[in-house]
Amino acid sequence: MGHPTTILLEVFVIFAAAQVGGWLARSIRLPDVVGQIVAGCVVGPSVFGWITPSEPLDVLSEIGVVLLLFAVGLETRLDDVKRVGGSAFAVGVIGVVIPFVCGALWAHSIGPDWPRSLFVAAAFVATSAGITASVLKGMGALHRIESRVILGAAVIDDILAMLLLGVVVAIQAGGSLRIGSLVVVAAEAVGFVLVVGWLGTWMMRRGSHWLDRARNPMSPLLVVLALCLGLAWVSTRFGLAAIIGAFLAGMIASETHQRARLEEQMQPLLALLTPFFFVLTGARVELAKLASAEALWLLLAATLLAIATKLVGGWLGAIRLGPRSALIVGVGMVPRGEVGIVVAALGLSAGVFGDVLYAVIIAMSLLTSIIAPPFLALLLKQPESPAATAGRSG
Repeated sequence: MGHPTTILLEVFVIFAAAQVGGWLARSIRLPDVVGQIVAGCVVGPSVFGWITPSEPLDVLSEIGVVLLLFAVGLETRLDDVKRVGGSAFAVGVIGVVIPFVCGALWAHSIGPDWPRSLFVAAAFVATSAGITASVLKGMGALHRIESRVILGAAVIDDILAMLLLGVVVAIQAGGSLRIGSLVVVAAEAVGFVLVVGWLGTWMMRRGSHWLDRARNPMSPLLVVLALCLGLAWVSTRFGLAAIIGAFLAGMIASETHQRARLEEQMQPLLALLTPFFFVLTGARVELAKLASAEALWLLLAATLLAIATKLVGGWLGAIRLGPRSALIVGVGMVPRGEVGIVVAALGLSAGVFGDVLYAVIIAMSLLTSIIAPPFLALLLKQPESPAATAGRSG
């Protein structure tokens, strides 16, 4: 852990870089998140070296993305998610199977080692909900049916990715793969999401009136923030990402009469903390490891494969909404972000692959996070298709 003065300087650099990067991105009609990720690459170890990812900065990053997903959940009602449950489930499942199978076959083609190939494939699986959610929120598109499908699929995606990673780690370690324990873990994760989502919203609908009587205008925000942080922690105890619990907390809070005020009060917190997540995501890339022609070729192949497999999986799962809406869903599922980074770190620490393949997976995760948002924003500027509009009213 660095000296407090150093940490404060790095906090300043990150925040300032995020503002400059966001402004430059907007000036060329790109989402803020793209500029913030690129700014992270510039101020990180690969270019100027002004910041280095560390535990204190990672904590700020984690809190930032937790609050972002809470704010997204705050604009998402449970009834809206129910209406797209079938499409979200299809997108979540198909969007995991296709990238995992194709990723494993590609990794095996560059090195015939199935345990390593499966580990690499795990990095292709899970969508970064934080990056896509930021674009959806920034575009004011959270009400669209495609957005609800993406967010619902991201929850399913996270559960399946967690199970696949458990399988891959067990195979790599040479231990016995216990199907029974995996079934129990899956049941706990699904049960947590369903119980919290349904029971929490039911309780809030019947008990939110006491928030209206609060004398301190900040009291409702403080209560729901406690709920957000608490459920974020609980979700990690079930093997899920903290952002899943935060998203569920937001959905619960969306049932209160204070919803509009809560959304307004959240804006300063989001403006302060969410840039840390995106800048640090960019800061983790190691450009020096990608200097060889072999590494660049691997990066190109991995990135194209990562984009194509998620795009196809999302499109097939959401095709009932119409071709263009299915394309929006497919593009929204492309970013890998922090999920691929976590898998890469686990693979490196386990000795599964070397520095070059590690850098390729990190860079692939970042490139998908940079490439997808502009296309998603462009697609969202167009009006909803008739099939999607009918699905929303149905």
